[in-house]
Amino acid sequence: MLDQGNNTELPAIPAKRYFTIGEVGELCGVKPHVLRYWEQEFPALNPVKRRGNRRYYQRHDVLMIRQIRSLLYEEGFTITGARARLEGPQARMEASISHQIVRQVRMELEEVLTLLRR
Repeated sequence: MLDQGNNTELPAIPAKRYFTIGEVGELCGVKPHVLRYWEQEFPALNPVKRRGNRRYYQRHDVLMIRQIRSLLYEEGFTITGARARLEGPQARMEASISHQIVRQVRMELEEVLTLLRR
């Protein structure tokens, strides 16, 4: 597992639908107890709970955890500051811009795929 404060590159997120808390800890470089605490502090972080209250995180949860980790450990935000950054108007604007970029890249990739199929 990665140390919580270091800037080492995190591993790629595997192509699967659900991740256990242990897997997410490995993918994000944080311990399971930290993930459980962050669930209380960040309302948008809400993994699916199944049998015996086991947590199952989805890809968007893993990405959010990595963003939270970056804000807290690398950029020096407090929990309150990170929450405000993730929930505030700037976050909505950044999400909108990201969504537009993803749509544009997808369209361009579809065009490339069409050309390759010829």
